[in-house]
Amino acid sequence: MFLTAEEVQPAYSSGVLLLIAAAAVAVLLLLIMRFKLHAFVALVLVSFLTALATKVSFEKVVPTLLDGFGSTLANVALLVGFGAMIGRLLEVTGGAQVLADTLIARFGEKRAPLALGVASLLFGFPIFFDAGLVVMLPIIFSVARRFGGSVLTYALPAAGAFAVMHAFVPPHPGPVAAGELLGADLGLVLVLGIIIGLPTWYISSYLFGLWAGKRVHIPVPELLSGGDVEEGKAGGSKPSFGLVLFVLLLPLVLIFLNTGLNTLATNKTIDGDATWVRLLRMFGQTPIALLITVLVAMILLGMGRRSKADIEEIVNGALGPVCAIILITGAGGMFGGVLRASGIGQALAGSLESTGLPVIVAAFVVATALRVAQGSATVALTTTAGLMAPTVAATGGLSSIDLACIVIAIAGGATVLSHVNDSGFWLVGRFLGMDEKTTLRTWTVMETLIGVVGFTFAALVSAIL
Repeated sequence: MFLTAEEVQPAYSSGVLLLIAAAAVAVLLLLIMRFKLHAFVALVLVSFLTALATKVSFEKVVPTLLDGFGSTLANVALLVGFGAMIGRLLEVTGGAQVLADTLIARFGEKRAPLALGVASLLFGFPIFFDAGLVVMLPIIFSVARRFGGSVLTYALPAAGAFAVMHAFVPPHPGPVAAGELLGADLGLVLVLGIIIGLPTWYISSYLFGLWAGKRVHIPVPELLSGGDVEEGKAGGSKPSFGLVLFVLLLPLVLIFLNTGLNTLATNKTIDGDATWVRLLRMFGQTPIALLITVLVAMILLGMGRRSKADIEEIVNGALGPVCAIILITGAGGMFGGVLRASGIGQALAGSLESTGLPVIVAAFVVATALRVAQGSATVALTTTAGLMAPTVAATGGLSSIDLACIVIAIAGGATVLSHVNDSGFWLVGRFLGMDEKTTLRTWTVMETLIGVVGFTFAALVSAIL
């Protein structure tokens, strides 16, 4: 268990603790950026050194590290693992191709960018940014060749959709870890992440993509030109559009059910202690909702298309690529645990309180600084949440909606100003055949719009509700 505020007995004054915190973050960034040390190793090492520097007693150092690591992974590993399995099943069985083709047929040629964006929003719920974009790129290039114009018109709405879902919506690791560290209701984070994420995507990604496509002409790259990429993966008949949509919406419906019943019980509209209410709310808890969805996807997507051995291989293969992300997220929780145990969190809370800066604004600013400095959105999310958790805990009057909005504000800060130290910057730039200057003018501007607009919406929701 984490140490409470009453149990923390700082060894130094607030000023010294804040200097140690600044040095810890600087060392972390130096190790990742200058010495190219893996983020997981760097976070564990800095957590250990910070514990020693703040004079956490020797016998409590390792338990403090393990408590922070384990409590964060308790939820993150389940959600990220299940989400990766769902996304991989949809990818390999051809579900992503079916989703895009059907939406383009329904929306029509003139709205093909909107169709690709909507498909990416749906597909982006369970699958990570890098994997989702790579799966969708052959589809994007095929559509761009068919209808003409700059590839940015079609690629930016889709890439922005994956970026929004990856930053704002569980089960992606950043918002899950931030929600856990701040004590936010993950179901509510998911609901608000979608409510805020959709208009954010429309303004910052879809409309900007149309604007950028008219002003920056990028021809469709020859890369991934073979349109049979998904056909080769599908291995037999592809699932129907209705089935793909059912698999994608099932966890959302279950999680919304839990959130809705919780709201009704809080308002005394229904009896929250009734057996049926507690049973349905249990099924709507995010880990159980995703577990149910994985089982349903394995049965329905594999039926008549893949053998049981193939399905086992697919879901097993989904876990390897996400292990590093899970470990980095857990290490971010470890760093947050050390900040709490050492008293640094309390010192930061007092410092921010004296500036009069609202917590949600401070969270956005800190996340932005970390994002710009080291590039990884997940590291910025988890580190900021660890830094801000004591401040949030010490701030009275914060509702569950406020906590969820703070998570989204941190996600906004962790999204802005993607540049040369961000893998997404190079992924998008190289796949779309853009040089660094053009990538900065397009991708970096779009990411910054997503972060700022998302933060603005989160701050408005927190202020109004």
